[in-house]
Amino acid sequence: MLWFVVLSGYQVKVDSGAESVQLPCKTTVHLPEDAKVEWRDGDDLKVHVYQNGSDQPEQQEGYYRGRTEMKRNLLKPGDLSLTLKYPTDTDRNTFTCTVYNREEHILMKKQVELQVKVYQVEVDSGAESVQLPCKTTVHLPEDAKVEWRDGDDWKVHVYQNGSDQPEQRDNVYRGRTEMKRNLLKTGDLSLTLKYPTDEDRNIYTCTVYNREEHILMKKQVKLQVKVYQVEVDSGAESVQLPCKTTVHLPEDAKVVWRDRDNWKVHVYQNGSDQPEQQFSVYRGRTEMKRNLLKTGDLSLTLKYPTDRDTFTCTVYNREEHILMKKQVLLQVKVDQVKVNSGAESVQLPCKTTVHLPEDAKVEWRDGYNRKVHVYQNDSDQPEQQDRYYRGRTEMKRNLLKPGDLSLTLKYPTDTDTDRDRNTFTCTVYNREEHILMEKQVLLQVKDCQVEVEEGEESVQLPFKTTPDLPEDATVEWSCYKPSYRTVHLYQNRSDQPEKQDQDYKDRTEMKEDLLKTGDVSLTLKYPKETDTRRYWCRVINKDGDILRGKTVKLKVKGRIQITDETVDIRNRSSSTDPTPLMADQSV
Repeated sequence: MLWFVVLSGYQVKVDSGAESVQLPCKTTVHLPEDAKVEWRDGDDLKVHVYQNGSDQPEQQEGYYRGRTEMKRNLLKPGDLSLTLKYPTDTDRNTFTCTVYNREEHILMKKQVELQVKVYQVEVDSGAESVQLPCKTTVHLPEDAKVEWRDGDDWKVHVYQNGSDQPEQRDNVYRGRTEMKRNLLKTGDLSLTLKYPTDEDRNIYTCTVYNREEHILMKKQVKLQVKVYQVEVDSGAESVQLPCKTTVHLPEDAKVVWRDRDNWKVHVYQNGSDQPEQQFSVYRGRTEMKRNLLKTGDLSLTLKYPTDRDTFTCTVYNREEHILMKKQVLLQVKVDQVKVNSGAESVQLPCKTTVHLPEDAKVEWRDGYNRKVHVYQNDSDQPEQQDRYYRGRTEMKRNLLKPGDLSLTLKYPTDTDTDRDRNTFTCTVYNREEHILMEKQVLLQVKDCQVEVEEGEESVQLPFKTTPDLPEDATVEWSCYKPSYRTVHLYQNRSDQPEKQDQDYKDRTEMKEDLLKTGDVSLTLKYPKETDTRRYWCRVINKDGDILRGKTVKLKVKGRIQITDETVDIRNRSSSTDPTPLMADQSV
């Protein structure tokens, strides 16, 4: 008779840096001498195998070799516990102990969940250094090697043959790490990391090897770097990114501010600003205080902030060695506007108290950097607009005097906010094309959704836009099912039924004079449940440019099935029998 015992799971917690941890698995069930014991992790990798009275290390996954141990004669006492050496955060897992008989039938199975607690260190960005602690009471041989690695397995620091090995470090850590003297004797293997920034947030592992490269000790430390945050409203004239230090800076020091893409935002060197070294988008938009090296105030003033970004201030000496490093996270609050698809218009607000010159130019752009609206020389400049927005935008008269640069966008559709490109930016330039003001507005257009019941005569997919579209424009309604299909095509001033998908033949209709009226809605006849999907409408000019676009989600609800025992309540009012409906009664 075959029997199979399942033992309840168990949780074990251990600190990273412990010499070992035991995953318990005991049984009072009598196990045959030829039984096989197999430990596996949550990824089904073999952790340890015991068979034919001995361990089978050749069957282990390489990651666990030399790190596991089980008791001798384990089958007789029924103690199948596993000892795992040098547990780290990467060992957090659910381990399963399974016992098989000679026929590979399972006799017993137990799971153990291992939790490895990692010591955490927190430091502010801008601190001169941070220490990652690692101490041991284990006696370490004089020829031991100590290696610190980060979570990406890059070498942070290597100590071997009685000295540091800087040539073995990854470039990003060179000149930034330090360990104590006589570390093998004292057992203090702590690492000092200089100029920590947000990019250094990671789990760091200290591993000690003997001459044969066998692991003697392993410990992990999690580093959290707190970045100072500054919040400002989009449209603000400027914002200050603070950076102060009490460290004495040499007169020939260089100060460089960079953004998260590593572009140079501002450079101060040889006692003055270096605008020619700036990335072009920041020119004329940054400013630092005078005598900054003496005062230690390296704060940066950034004009016309628009985007969320992390800025890093780094100070170098003449030899280009880092003297200081600090990060500031800039949060720009953007106005959000929500509107339903199908609304006649929506206003994108932009007001300022800044005095604007009469010859200023106002330019609205979308997330694709297309020109939405241009105002210059006291009037709109429609010829500079992208064709997609022509006839759909409007700004107030004499807008510069009241400082109300808000934009009215007519007939907003979901294609105006396609994907993540839903941020509209208003920029004001002076005669020399220098930016005087910049503000962003986030526009969210709610999808148009239409519901109808199967069996209705027709349903309309609405789309109204500006009148007087080009006479040679093409209007195309399409969908995917599952490949691209043409639902209806209007081209060369008439419908093109021969180009329709077969499933929609004789089922679609559009209004007359649709290009003149701007009403390009589609009527779909005899809607079926299989018509439920997303439909796209595009208005395209002769050059292939998309002038207008909209998405409509159609849901066709399945028709109620009528049987002999079911009454269609919807038809009750049309019945010629005035007698109220009643339940069946026996006579």
